[in-house]
Amino acid sequence: MTNKAIAAACAVALTAFLGSAQAKTLVYCSEGSPENFNPMISYTGTSFDAQRPIYSQLTGFEYGGTAVVANLAEKWDVSPDGLTFTFHLRKNVKFHSSKTFKPTRNFNADDVIFSFERQWKKENAYFKVSGGGYDYFTDMDMPKLLKSLDKVDDYTVRFVLTEPNAPFVANLAMDFASIQSKEYADALLKAGKPELIDQEPIGTGPFEFVQYVKDANIRYKRFDAYFGAKAKIDTLVYSINKDPAVRVAKLKANECQVAFGPRPADLPSLKADKNINVLAQSGLNIGYIGMNTKKKPFDDVRVRKAMTMVIDQKAILEAVYQGSGQAAKNLIPPTLWSYNDKVPAYKMDIEGAKKLLAEAGYPNGFETDLWAMPVQRPYNPDAKRIAELVQADLSKVGVKAKIVSFEWGDYRKRVQAGEHQMAQLGWTGDNGDPDNFFVPLAACSSKNTAQWCDKEFDDLVSKAVKTTNVAERTKLYMQAQDVMNKQSPYFFIAHSVVYLPMRNTVTGFKQSPFGAHRFDVADVK
Repeated sequence: MTNKAIAAACAVALTAFLGSAQAKTLVYCSEGSPENFNPMISYTGTSFDAQRPIYSQLTGFEYGGTAVVANLAEKWDVSPDGLTFTFHLRKNVKFHSSKTFKPTRNFNADDVIFSFERQWKKENAYFKVSGGGYDYFTDMDMPKLLKSLDKVDDYTVRFVLTEPNAPFVANLAMDFASIQSKEYADALLKAGKPELIDQEPIGTGPFEFVQYVKDANIRYKRFDAYFGAKAKIDTLVYSINKDPAVRVAKLKANECQVAFGPRPADLPSLKADKNINVLAQSGLNIGYIGMNTKKKPFDDVRVRKAMTMVIDQKAILEAVYQGSGQAAKNLIPPTLWSYNDKVPAYKMDIEGAKKLLAEAGYPNGFETDLWAMPVQRPYNPDAKRIAELVQADLSKVGVKAKIVSFEWGDYRKRVQAGEHQMAQLGWTGDNGDPDNFFVPLAACSSKNTAQWCDKEFDDLVSKAVKTTNVAERTKLYMQAQDVMNKQSPYFFIAHSVVYLPMRNTVTGFKQSPFGAHRFDVADVK
C-alpha cells in the first residue's frame, strides 16, 4: 500500500470513528508522535502530552497554575530537618483495564515503591526494560538525593533524602514521577512481555488508552472510575500533524477543536476567525543553541564568546518569532523568581569576534555542524530557519556550519550523547522552581546540550536547593547566572509567548505555565 493510500485509510478510519460516536469527542491536533507511553523514559513535551491523560502522580499542580496540590497522596508530612517526607495515599483509587489486563486491587504503596525503584534500583526487574535510560530521573539528581523509600503500610510511604531539597514535593508532581501498576508489571513479566508496560499503558488518570497509530492518531476514552472529577468529554483523540499549516487548516475546518503551536505568521488569520479563540501566555521556557564544550573548538571559552558576538539575535526574533518572542540572556525567563537582570545582553561585534577567534587559534574560522530540531516547539517555532540565519551569521567570521537533523527521538538521544558540536534545543519549566532549569540543563550530573560542567556553577545551585530561604536561594541563583554568562556554554535565543488556538465551542480549558495540555477539564459545546 502506498503512503497516500495508508494516509487515506487512516483518515477514513478516524472520520468513521468520530462520525459514529454519539457522545462528546474532542480532537487535538498535536505536533508529533510520542517516543513511548511511559513518562519515566521520555524527555520531550510531545511524549509527555501523549502520556498525561493516562497517568497520575503523588502530587499535582493546580489547574492553570504552579501551586502544588494533593493528587494520589491526600497529604504529606515533612520532618523538621527537611530530610523525611511521609505521604499518606488516597484510598479506593482504581487502575485502568485493557483487553489483556484486569486489575484485582486498588492503587496502594506497592505501586509507588515499584514506580520509583524501577528508575532507581539496578536490581529491579524493570530497570533495563525498554532500554532503561531514566534521563529525567537522573537529571533531577534523584539517584543521589534518595537515601531510602519505604512502605510504612498499604497507604503510607516514606522518602528519606540524603540532603534537604526545597522543591522535592513539587518535583513529585512532574511527569517522570508518574505511577504505574505493579500488578500489571508483574503480570507482564510473568508473560515474558515486560516492554508492553511502556507501549500499552495502564494508569490511574482521567482517560484510558485505546489505540495508537504512529504518525496518525492516538485515541483515549474517559475513565469513569477516575478518583477525581470525571472528564466532561467521552472521547479524546490526538490527530498527529507535523506541519503547522495542516494543523491550522484542520482547526479552521473543525476537524480538530484545539491545535498545537501555530506559526507566528498564521496568528492574524486565526485571530480574525470568529469561530476561533487564540489563548496566549508568556512561556516558562527558553530556546537556545548549545555549544558542545567537550568538543573542539567549543572547549575554548573564547570561541564560545565569539559565537555570541556573531549571531544576530534581533534578526532571529524578527524573522522567526515575529513578535511572539522575548530576547533571552539567561537560562531562566524573567517571569521566574531569581532572574538576574544585571547579566549583560548580547551585543553584535564582528571585529571583536574575529579577534577572539584569532586568539584561540582560529584566525580563518573553522568548520562545525549545526543541528536543527525536526519539530516545532513553543520555544522554537522554526528550527530550520533559525539554523539558516545562524549559518549565514557564522560565515561572516569564516565559520562554515553544516546544518543537520534527525528524527525527533533520535535527535534528542544523539544530543544527550554529545554527538554534536552545535545543537538547537530548549526547555519548558515543569514546576515553577529555578532548580528545574539549572539542574537538568546545566548541572554536572545532567546530560545537558552543552555537555557543560563547571564546579563554581554546580556548587552554587547545589547550595541553593538545600535551603528553603527564598532570599538566600535567589542570591545564589543570581550568582550562578553570572557564572554561566561568563562561560557562555549556550547562546540563548528567546523566551516565547505560547499561543494555543481552539474552536469557540471548547470551554473550560486553561493554559498551563508548564506548556502541558490537560483535557480532563475541557468541554465541547
